[in-house]
Amino acid sequence: GTTIVAASCLGQYVQIANVGDSRLYIIGDTIRQITQDHSWVEEMVRMGAMEKEDARTHVKKNIITRAIGAGNGIEIDFFSVEVKENEMILMCSDGLTNMLEDEEIRMIVKGQRDIVEVAEALVREANKRGGTDNISVVLIEPVA
Repeated sequence: GTTIVAASCLGQYVQIANVGDSRLYIIGDTIRQITQDHSWVEEMVRMGAMEKEDARTHVKKNIITRAIGAGNGIEIDFFSVEVKENEMILMCSDGLTNMLEDEEIRMIVKGQRDIVEVAEALVREANKRGGTDNISVVLIEPVA
């Protein structure tokens, strides 16, 4: 199976769908993870059986509980959010988020001149940290 995160933008509103542990963030002065990971460790965190900090390096962090193509049925999460002026949308695979903390991602995004430099810098830094998985990055600057 595989994971997916998808977004459809209309002005300042974004409709989001996700399955698995690929993520969508809204980044401005802060970074907000909009999607929820469908993974064993994230379920443990939500139930209070594991701390978020421990989940990041847990041996089972890559065991996903939902995927496309892994069975007959599929359960998709849907979200709708508003994106404010000067905020950017980041969709990414766990190849990025396994290598970089959320605040590191925000700092890289805010430290570049344009959207192409942001994408290149994110992938470059994740690879510099080990790049142990494929790294997919999609950035969107919504039009108001």
